[in-house]
Amino acid sequence: MRLWTLHPKYLDSKGLVALWREGLLAKAILEGKTRGYVNHPQLIRFRAQPDPHAFLCAYMREVLAEADRRGYYFDATKLPPKKQPIEPVDESLGQLEYEWQHLLKKLAHRDKEQYLNLVQVKQPDPHPLFRIVAGGIQSWEKV
Repeated sequence: MRLWTLHPKYLDSKGLVALWREGLLAKAILEGKTRGYVNHPQLIRFRAQPDPHAFLCAYMREVLAEADRRGYYFDATKLPPKKQPIEPVDESLGQLEYEWQHLLKKLAHRDKEQYLNLVQVKQPDPHPLFRIVAGGIQSWEKV
């Protein structure tokens, strides 16, 4: 499971579909609807929010928006209606940079064209729910 700090616009089609599925799995975990992956480290920063479920659903709405921009059909009924705005939270530059390198390695093997487009990017944008601040790779990250 990977719930990216990176903006979903950087993901190739396989990555975006995987993020949607993994986000839905994370949602089911937070709702107590599954027993698998309940201690997955990718959920730590979501559980740290005042309303983890609302934060994750807001995160997933941006994934859904990216799918819509690309003309993909992701089932929007899998997410509850938006109730209130969710404020961005701090995430470290080290985490963003680690994930960027991780994505580039994946794309170098899986999607050369996407890799060649992205390798030129100097500083990737984060997912809109993350505000980048100084810091290293998060302790929950599996390096």
